[in-house]
Amino acid sequence: MPKAVKNNNVFFWSLVVALGGFLFGFDTAVISGAEKAIQQLWGLDALEHGFTIAVALIGTVFGAMFGGIPSDRLGRRQTLIWIAVLYFVSALGAAVTSNWVLFMAFRFLGGLGVGASSVTAPLYISEVAPAAQRGKMVAMFQFNIVFGILAAYLSNYLLTGVGENDWRWMLGVQAVPALAFFLLLFRVPESPRWLIGRGRVGEGRAVLSRVDPATADQLTTDILTTNAADEAGGTSLLAPQYRTPVVLAVLFAVFNQVSGINAIIYYAPRIFEMTGLGKSSALLSSAGLGLVNFIFTLLARQVIDQFGRRKLMLIGSFGLIITLALVSWAFYSENFQAFGGMLVPGLLFVYIAFFAFSQGAVIWVFISEIFPNTVRAKGQALGSSTHWVMAAAIAFAFPPLAEKLGGGHTFAFFCAMMVLQLLFVWRLMPETKGTSLEQMDKTLVMH
Repeated sequence: MPKAVKNNNVFFWSLVVALGGFLFGFDTAVISGAEKAIQQLWGLDALEHGFTIAVALIGTVFGAMFGGIPSDRLGRRQTLIWIAVLYFVSALGAAVTSNWVLFMAFRFLGGLGVGASSVTAPLYISEVAPAAQRGKMVAMFQFNIVFGILAAYLSNYLLTGVGENDWRWMLGVQAVPALAFFLLLFRVPESPRWLIGRGRVGEGRAVLSRVDPATADQLTTDILTTNAADEAGGTSLLAPQYRTPVVLAVLFAVFNQVSGINAIIYYAPRIFEMTGLGKSSALLSSAGLGLVNFIFTLLARQVIDQFGRRKLMLIGSFGLIITLALVSWAFYSENFQAFGGMLVPGLLFVYIAFFAFSQGAVIWVFISEIFPNTVRAKGQALGSSTHWVMAAAIAFAFPPLAEKLGGGHTFAFFCAMMVLQLLFVWRLMPETKGTSLEQMDKTLVMH
């Protein structure tokens, strides 16, 4: 009986906090249905239009860079409440404003919410979930991101043509899940590790008792002991004892993006049209990528605590190398017309499956668990901001690279980066499944 209560509590808290991931995905994708109407409404030239769409991504970078500060000072839960407010204000404001500058300001606020949620949500879940369930629970965040993207595309489709200003409804509908996120957070306790780190030991132990009464006292003692040892060595990420998790987090985030994932997600219709597909077929194939991403993220979430993070990454690395090499070969040899022009789209479907099963599911789990309690928020912010800076760089660089170098060279570069990722996983990446956060430093040292 206690185990059922424990699982229900952790599952509910994780599900609520992972709604931040749903809003993350929804906010990222929803603009695709409104961008043409926005350009026409304000008569934007190409540069102004590009900046209007990119301003949310700029906000995301800043939200990720500085999201660790309120997480440490205000607490994980309070920061998530403010993130919900940002999502709500952004959705409503962008939907109703008639001023271009204000529209960009509201989209920037939404980007701040996306960036901050990529820091705080995985952080919170990793700190409340038992070691045996942590991977599955934190991976719920990535699953909800993918679900949010699919929901945004479906919502845009259903709202198309509802009126002259259908784009306003597309953007404004996000206020509904944002409000639900805000209200549900009041049923979620503060992170026990944050409470104990702030000297609120009794409150922290009470939350741990709701997770597992049998281990609450021992875990409280372990947290106090490791916190004291970590604080004695300093709380700056530049301190020597944090060098290993810093290197692991930065490299993991860089490899996540030099796989080419955001270039493929953002520019899938363009890539498919390069292979000779018509526009409608290209758009249909893009929707198919989203569905494959969803299915394999769900599959990875189910097995991450059994297989482990490292095994998923090894499988994924091999799969990404093979599929990217074949895509590059298809462009070099102009075989992309094979199978009725479906060779490259078919390979990219397999690519997305391998990515979702490995990097997509593992990144937020791994980065959220490798840092000690005293610097976890800073470490999560470092990993997340590295991810978003690289995402922006790849997104901006892909069109000119693909135009100048061609598909063969571009995908060969992504393939070469995944060979380096395989070496990173094989030689440097430790297995973290089933290890308590307080024992993680020993795992890193042993590896």
